[in-house]
Amino acid sequence: MATIKLTDANFDETIGEGITLVDFWAEWCGPCKMIAPVLEEISNEINAVKIGKLDVDSNPVSASKYGIRSIPSLYLFKDGEIIDKIIGGVPKQVIVATLNKHL
Repeated sequence: MATIKLTDANFDETIGEGITLVDFWAEWCGPCKMIAPVLEEISNEINAVKIGKLDVDSNPVSASKYGIRSIPSLYLFKDGEIIDKIIGGVPKQVIVATLNKHL
């Protein structure tokens, strides 16, 4: 399953059901670009989790709602509620371990 492009319009609907990892990112962010292919890999390996990407510059409402101050910020939602967070660029094994804790 590929990553989902999130917007302010589809954000709440997308995270509302099941487990969703949201990558809050921006085009100008170097660490965000480094983590993007890792998230694509994970989206193909762990089918129990939806992975969405929200460009904070294009979608300020959702970014503001969750108080995003630094990117990349990975927020893990279950049925619309935040259950975990990873802030900053981290290795793939850290992301996978965090996801596995909640599956």
